[in-house]
Amino acid sequence: MKLVKAIIGLIFGASLAMPALTANLPDKMEKPGGFPERPLTMIVPYGPGGGSGQVARAMIQGIKDTVGFDLTPDYKPGGGGMVGLKTYMAAPADGYTVLQHIDDATSGFAAGRTDVNPAKDLIPLAIAQITFSQIYIRGNETRFKDWKSFVDFAKKAGGKATIANVAGEGSMERVNMNLIAEHFGIKVQQVSFDKPAPRYAALKGGQVDALFEQPGDVKGFLESGDFKPILSLLKDRPKAFADVPSMTDVGLAFNPLMRFRGFYVHKNTPPERVKYLQWAFQKGYNSESFLKFNKSKFMDLIPSFRDTEGAIKLINETMEVYRATYKKMGLIK
Repeated sequence: MKLVKAIIGLIFGASLAMPALTANLPDKMEKPGGFPERPLTMIVPYGPGGGSGQVARAMIQGIKDTVGFDLTPDYKPGGGGMVGLKTYMAAPADGYTVLQHIDDATSGFAAGRTDVNPAKDLIPLAIAQITFSQIYIRGNETRFKDWKSFVDFAKKAGGKATIANVAGEGSMERVNMNLIAEHFGIKVQQVSFDKPAPRYAALKGGQVDALFEQPGDVKGFLESGDFKPILSLLKDRPKAFADVPSMTDVGLAFNPLMRFRGFYVHKNTPPERVKYLQWAFQKGYNSESFLKFNKSKFMDLIPSFRDTEGAIKLINETMEVYRATYKKMGLIK
């Protein structure tokens, strides 16, 4: 895994160090040929309760507030995001259906689970969120209380310790967790869930020992005290989690893969509609309601926005990481 760590460090570290990109688009734009004349549909490849569902609704509201047209979310969970992607690709390339997807579209293509390349077969309208992950335990957990004691527990458990994450053999969560486990010499069974509600219920109900997730997605559980973060996958402790150990604190030296969420259309969508939607999604991102939502979900801790050009760069760089990782894991040749 040393090669993988080096590539992640060179590529992802550079990507996150760069400022958020903003497209040079006008304050106002005329509708192209009256488009849209009816509400758009937004395919969301996960359930409504997790981060994807939340960012989809927030963007829909932001666009409604600033541009004035409506979008209707259509949730298609399953297959680690591949069901929603397949559903979207079957829709007409007329701009009336957009896709919200995460980095799973990138890792899915790198692993050969889909033939849809999100940097070529789709046009990214915008990346609206880039966020870090944390590892959580139950707030009332008594077997361990922090990262050090969790590692001790995992070592004594002899491979029986469990952690819940998103479905997918080569998902961002699994890649990061494999690197963490390798460093600490522990074995942790990664239990995957497509839908967020069962994933969170598994930790709260004691079916798993820990959870790999992003802080904004489980903010309610953090506020209620049901979940407790024991490790932040960042080099330095963010101000919002100043009492939670960072990777540097526990001796982890690699740059972790990050979760990113964006919005896409078919590559064959009429160019004038693509340009209008690029503008609309940037307006939605910069709306008061969306920026407030992003801040409430800790999305202001890392520069998040990427325009189409920046999104393609991020996707292609991330794809290199996944390909190198999967070759090392023996998942691809």
